[in-house]
Amino acid sequence: QLQLVESGGGLVQAGGSLRLSCAASGRTAKTDAMGWFRQAPGKEREFVAFINYNGEVTYYSDSVKGRFTVSRDVSKNIMYLQMNELKPEDTAVYYCAAGQHYGVVIDRTRVQSWGQGTQVIVSA
Repeated sequence: QLQLVESGGGLVQAGGSLRLSCAASGRTAKTDAMGWFRQAPGKEREFVAFINYNGEVTYYSDSVKGRFTVSRDVSKNIMYLQMNELKPEDTAVYYCAAGQHYGVVIDRTRVQSWGQGTQVIVSA
């Protein structure tokens, strides 16, 4: 398992931008696939974005495609989520996730490592 620490959440107006970071440490920090999930109050945790071990393959949920960009600095073991054109419905706690491959990281029931979460609030 990896140790994952998110940062960068906060309060932003609709239409604004935020960048989240996730610092990874552990034996498989350079080989695990990673991703982002979010959980709004009263809702299930949902998949947001995926990135493979070297940053060359990404995948997004339909709700954020075209507005969010996931990236990864392999040398520093940090993953980012650039969030643009934010909407009130993007308000949630955002979680960093990691696992051996795509099938693990996009399924919340199979994720192998979780961060503690960072709050994002988008005001109307």
